[in-house]
Amino acid sequence: MADFESVRVDALPAGTLLDVREDYEWEAGHADGAVHIPMDQLPARLGELDPDEDLLVICRTGGRSARVTSWLVAQGYSAMNVAGGMDAWLESGRPLVSENGQQPTVL
Repeated sequence: MADFESVRVDALPAGTLLDVREDYEWEAGHADGAVHIPMDQLPARLGELDPDEDLLVICRTGGRSARVTSWLVAQGYSAMNVAGGMDAWLESGRPLVSENGQQPTVL
């Protein structure tokens, strides 16, 4: 059994959306207003996150974000995994923005 909660894209509560994908994935398309900290950088950049804020952790399909969510919960953060990740975000019709000047997409 997982030691954290998962939430569907269509049922996201209020909180900070934390995108843990790689830079090239972020640049191709992400949720507007999300915070980007790649998974491998998170331990060094943990201080950038507000420990009093609820975190909604997202990656492409949910695998990396599940690992990050579990780790964040173990560190005392309030975090939930976004089930289905950015693939589910895109399928639900939620808006995307890109950083590369091209049509936003999920890689």
